[in-house]
Amino acid sequence: MKPIYEELLRGIPDYKVFLTVEELDENSRKLAEKYPEAAEVFEIGHTKEGYPLQCLRVGNGAHVALMFGCPHPNEPIGTMMLEYFTEQFAVNKELRDALDCTLYVVKAWDADGLRLNEKWLKGPYSIFNYSRNFFRPAGHKQVDWTFPIDYKELHFHDVIPEAEAMMGLIEKIRPEFIYSLHNAGFGGVYWYITSGEEPLFEEFRAIANRVGVPLNLGEPESPSLKAISPAVYPLLTIRDEYDYIEKYAPMEDMSKAIPCGTSSSDFAKELCGAFTFLTELPYFYDPRVDDTTPSDVIRKDAVLANLTWTAAANEELREIIAMSGEYLDPEDPFLLAVEAFTSDDMSEATKVMIEQDPAYARPATEAEKFDNLLCSRFYKLLQYGMMVRANECALAAMEKAGEENEPKRAALTAAFERAEAAHRKLAEELESEMHYEVVPIRKLVEIQLGCGLLALEYVKKINEQK
Repeated sequence: MKPIYEELLRGIPDYKVFLTVEELDENSRKLAEKYPEAAEVFEIGHTKEGYPLQCLRVGNGAHVALMFGCPHPNEPIGTMMLEYFTEQFAVNKELRDALDCTLYVVKAWDADGLRLNEKWLKGPYSIFNYSRNFFRPAGHKQVDWTFPIDYKELHFHDVIPEAEAMMGLIEKIRPEFIYSLHNAGFGGVYWYITSGEEPLFEEFRAIANRVGVPLNLGEPESPSLKAISPAVYPLLTIRDEYDYIEKYAPMEDMSKAIPCGTSSSDFAKELCGAFTFLTELPYFYDPRVDDTTPSDVIRKDAVLANLTWTAAANEELREIIAMSGEYLDPEDPFLLAVEAFTSDDMSEATKVMIEQDPAYARPATEAEKFDNLLCSRFYKLLQYGMMVRANECALAAMEKAGEENEPKRAALTAAFERAEAAHRKLAEELESEMHYEVVPIRKLVEIQLGCGLLALEYVKKINEQK
């Protein structure tokens, strides 16, 4: 890595909290006002709720790079990386010359969703507080999974305003490099990349290792994925998910198998050959996430145990929905999310796949066992939290409007209390069984920024050789 990049990484502040949408946008405006020769802010569109989406352009180099934070609104690590990087890029001409890029940045793409996560952004950072105040939209409402696509029986054209705004930006600037700034909640570090070589992957892992954040060496995010190097995966595409279901558990109507669209990476690759890169990072980690020693369970049995437990949890969540669903707004974002995430459609394909794939007949590693028996439950905990919030928000709306409807109030209260009790019980179990630590924000920003610089240099080199 170039010395100027190492110096950049050493200067990352010791951030203690995440910023709100308003704080991020205000800082972008101030940066453009202070350094007008290097930066400008312009609107690319509006959110569903009417909030203006800002884009910050910094530099005027030969290579065009697009970076965006909060493609999922519960993932603000990238907003802090962009907060730091854009300021340094505007201030430091030597850095701009070294990168030779025109940088376009949308700090918080899902601005509406980030607002629904605000109650945990400033801490305390615990499994309970994060899950109790968490929000992530259903797939067909996600800003980065509602790009249009026609593939086999999948036809999606219900493009939401945020995706439409990003489509317009991509068409305008035609980036060479896209850094989609995702992060996980629990686990370790891993990457998605359009293409690459082993020396580059080794550099990624070295950055994570030097700041002491473990790799995620357990099960992949989707069973359709296969690692191309430890903790490195090819980009997850909606076509891959479709083909996986079609191969292992085809549905009579495959158009219902995937109720969302494709991603910005697919769109930009087809439009202008853009290269997309992701660095996934955790807020919390347990030492078991990178333990590759054999465990005492067969991998297939661990996966089946996960599927069985998840099916039971999904059934409980559906029962809670039934308690008050008639009184909830059908477009309530929490309700839509829980309904989407309690689908068991993928489980049948997974059951067939693990019977056929010999990789599941061996003993699970401790990391794979941990993913299946504990980490998966952490992610289900988030859905219990959203079920609590759906009823909580409906009750608050009744209170604010002075609405007198005792059957509605009773149903919402009963569902709220059951969801809250289930959430608290599972949270307490996980707090007890997970030996987790909270990763300092500064370390996460260093990994994300360092790996992004390496990937950008790799893409520039490839393009300059053409």
